[in-house]
Amino acid sequence: MSADHNANNLSHSDEATGFNGLPAHVWPLNARRQEDGVVTVAGVPLGEIAEEYGTPVMVVDEADFRSRCRDMAAAFGGGDRVHYASKAFLTTAIVRWVDEEGLCLDVASLGELTVALAAGFPPSRIAAHGNNKSSDFLRACVKNGVGIVVIDASQELELLDLIAANENCTQNVLVRVKPGIEAHTHEFIATSHEDQKFGFSLASGSAFDAACAAVRAENLRLVGLHCHVGSQVFDAEGFSLAAERVLGLVDQLFDALGEEISRDFSVLDLGGGYGIAYVEEQKGLDVAAVAADLIGRVNRHSKELGLPELIVKVEPGRAIAGPSTVTVYEVGVIKDVHVASDRVRRYLAVDGGMSDNIRPSLYQAEYDARVVNRFVDGEEVDSRIVGSHCEAGDILVSDATYPNDIATGDYIALAGTGAYCYPMSSRYNMFTRPAVVSVKGGNTTLMVRRETIDDILALEVM
Repeated sequence: MSADHNANNLSHSDEATGFNGLPAHVWPLNARRQEDGVVTVAGVPLGEIAEEYGTPVMVVDEADFRSRCRDMAAAFGGGDRVHYASKAFLTTAIVRWVDEEGLCLDVASLGELTVALAAGFPPSRIAAHGNNKSSDFLRACVKNGVGIVVIDASQELELLDLIAANENCTQNVLVRVKPGIEAHTHEFIATSHEDQKFGFSLASGSAFDAACAAVRAENLRLVGLHCHVGSQVFDAEGFSLAAERVLGLVDQLFDALGEEISRDFSVLDLGGGYGIAYVEEQKGLDVAAVAADLIGRVNRHSKELGLPELIVKVEPGRAIAGPSTVTVYEVGVIKDVHVASDRVRRYLAVDGGMSDNIRPSLYQAEYDARVVNRFVDGEEVDSRIVGSHCEAGDILVSDATYPNDIATGDYIALAGTGAYCYPMSSRYNMFTRPAVVSVKGGNTTLMVRRETIDDILALEVM
């Protein structure tokens, strides 16, 4: 699709208010509502995309995604210090964007590594994660020259050392530390407290032992430490406290190992997890301010401890991919449900749901949803946006008020769906995964075609 959309645009939310507004801090950079009520992204009407590619359809603002890559690189001192967390959203096109913007990449499975390599991403700029890396995954990392493997268990350390020996090479590694920070986020995405599966405990001493073992392994080179406090975190102090605690471990290691560690040790990887705004009332974390604070604190504490200046690296995923994307659905059945003797809730069913966005069911995640094919101006009524799956918990927006003139056939888009929606999608009820389309300068490009029933049947052994 290529179009020249020259109609006057409204800004995100200045002229169009209420339900017709598009909060600028939630919607993609190039989202606009036109004077006729139609919402465009990068100049392309979302309704036109829905009609051409079907619904649900995910629409990625390429310029928005790229600009967030550049912002991260600027905040942390260069793209070589930023690993895009591919688990948030990975396609070959996204891999190429990340490469072209000069960022590094992290992968958390053999599959993600394979996609990255297929897209031509330089393996020396890849970091490999995972709490249960298979021998095939580790062997692929070593054979392809992956820059860093993040060690998550003693068993893994021993296996990787053996694989590197068999390949007659030395593999750079980080040791993942859990610093005991209770991040203020959902329990399923908090990753630095003690009772969870990732990393080595700082408090118990297992992180110290693992780092010493990595230094002394014949075919491993310990180049730094890694930690990650969690995902969708808004309390910036948690990142700083984690950095200070891990720096204490660095000090211990330098005291204990001296020249054994000082030759190669240079990296403090502080993970990602920067919170973004999903609804109008939220405010995303100021990453530039967080970066300045983190780098400043690391430098000061390193100097106080007599340590060499360390390179601070980070791994944002959601903060880059999340705001760049919207998912467009078509409204189907509309039903008024009596929830109390004097209260009615309107249920707006759309043609997707938990198979393309499990986050509301899994994390009670919230989203900003707007009709995008026209203005709506009816009386606001208690409403819920639900999917089409055979589950009572298939809810995309649980508790909201929407105009009562929303009708069957309207297109509703949820903003902020770029992170963890497509990667966590499923075939529940034999729904097929949506198409993914990028938009830029009035043009659309199909990134991932819609999955079909024939794709599913092709896996069956008849």
